[in-house]
Amino acid sequence: MLKLTETVRVSRKYQIVIPKQTRKALNISQGDELVVSVIDGQIVMKPKPKNYTEYMRGLHKEVWKDVEVTEYIEEERKTWT
Repeated sequence: MLKLTETVRVSRKYQIVIPKQTRKALNISQGDELVVSVIDGQIVMKPKPKNYTEYMRGLHKEVWKDVEVTEYIEEERKTWT
């Protein structure tokens, strides 16, 4: 896990400059969009995924860890009729 900590200054127009080392680490280029969240009193900025399908792939895979997928689907289909 990469961990970078840097200090930035907020301008009069409430703008900040993302430090070069951070931009390189996250592959952020001009024109890229960031998702800005406030979580427990902290500002969290993440690069907006360029492809949400790829971004979501594998999300919560631990939920399905011990589940036999074919059996699960067959059981679900039985409830449809």
